[in-house]
Amino acid sequence: MSAPVASAGVERRGAPRDIVVRGKLTPGAPLAPLVWFKAGGAADWLFEPADPDDLAQFLRELDPAVPVMALGLGSNLIVRDGGVAGVVVRLGKPFALVERLDATTLRCGGGASGILVSSTARDAGIGGLEFLRSIPGTVGGFVRMNGGAYGREVKDILVEADVILRSGERLTMALDALGFTYRHSALPAGAVVVSATFRGHPAEPAAIQAEMDRIAAAREQSQPLRSKTGGSTFKNPPGEKAWELVDRAGCRGLSLGGAQVSEKHTNFLINTGTASSADIEQLGEEVRRRVQADSGITLEWEIQRVGRSPDGDIQ
Repeated sequence: MSAPVASAGVERRGAPRDIVVRGKLTPGAPLAPLVWFKAGGAADWLFEPADPDDLAQFLRELDPAVPVMALGLGSNLIVRDGGVAGVVVRLGKPFALVERLDATTLRCGGGASGILVSSTARDAGIGGLEFLRSIPGTVGGFVRMNGGAYGREVKDILVEADVILRSGERLTMALDALGFTYRHSALPAGAVVVSATFRGHPAEPAAIQAEMDRIAAAREQSQPLRSKTGGSTFKNPPGEKAWELVDRAGCRGLSLGGAQVSEKHTNFLINTGTASSADIEQLGEEVRRRVQADSGITLEWEIQRVGRSPDGDIQ
């Protein structure tokens, strides 16, 4: 499998297979098992680096024309059926460490889950991070998407993020440099968040646990947690709730192929067991069309959609 040819004036570097790594580099790696929808094609290459140095060296030596995408838990992602071009980077256990820096501050690896971060904060008596318990993803994804829930966002707790750029350069980005807005950051394309520093406030572990329990119960009651889903599908428009707009447009339970709008929470799409990624994405577009016709509001996707259509076209 050959890498794309570098454009004129760009120094030619290595194809993925020509680079010596200490981590695991897999060609043609299926991505469906790694994402919550359990659908979609393969990555041209899947790289699971041994540590930040391994990742930085790989990106420095990789042909600049090869696209790079970071993958966390795959909880808010549609991987199209034609797969993903270039290299998908997945941060494993070496990037899942969480350490306490002081009485209110944690440094968290880019591969650490929200449950691990919030539980570590509880044990350290650090409040304000409880909402991470409800986000099914990793620190890297939280930072890239300014993840949030229950009235809090990553921008409310982030001090700085350690990033490896597509060029292999290592950079520490302060909060202001990340340009956070609703479910968006100014993190450069191809950059990978390898760690982030979060700051909360002193609190009693019992009170923190009680808040985490409240959040967990609310999610269990309102969201289809036992289904193959991708989390919140559409962003909430200003002054509106996406799920209410979808419901008013008559889309509760709407299905296409093996994909369905959740009966329990209408801002969730689910794979009933046989859905292709095309089914899921096309159902989302049909929901957007019906909401536009009903309310005049155009819903924006919150779920990230990546990869090629089945015929190989990159979208």
